[in-house]
Amino acid sequence: MAPDDKIPSVRELAVDLQVNPNTVMRTYEYLQNQQVIYNKRGIGFFVTPDGPKRVQEQRKARFLQQELPTFFRTIRLLGVDLPEVQERYNQFLAEHPEPASTPHS
Repeated sequence: MAPDDKIPSVRELAVDLQVNPNTVMRTYEYLQNQQVIYNKRGIGFFVTPDGPKRVQEQRKARFLQQELPTFFRTIRLLGVDLPEVQERYNQFLAEHPEPASTPHS
């Protein structure tokens, strides 16, 4: 979602996801604490101006701390070296170019 986009109401999202509204409210409170969304009383919740960047930073940190070590263990176990990984990554980038509107970090 883009900055200042209105996000679904607690009730609406709970119905869409078929979860308890309290679960959605706790999630929205967490996102507010992380400064990803903000509440306009009586209007609803909106994405903060730097919300998308904050989410990307959090996902990157989680990836580097949790998923990348698993990846490294797997390539070591399988005997895949970094030049092969780099070659495959370059091939992936060539086959899946980024949309022009996506900012690089």
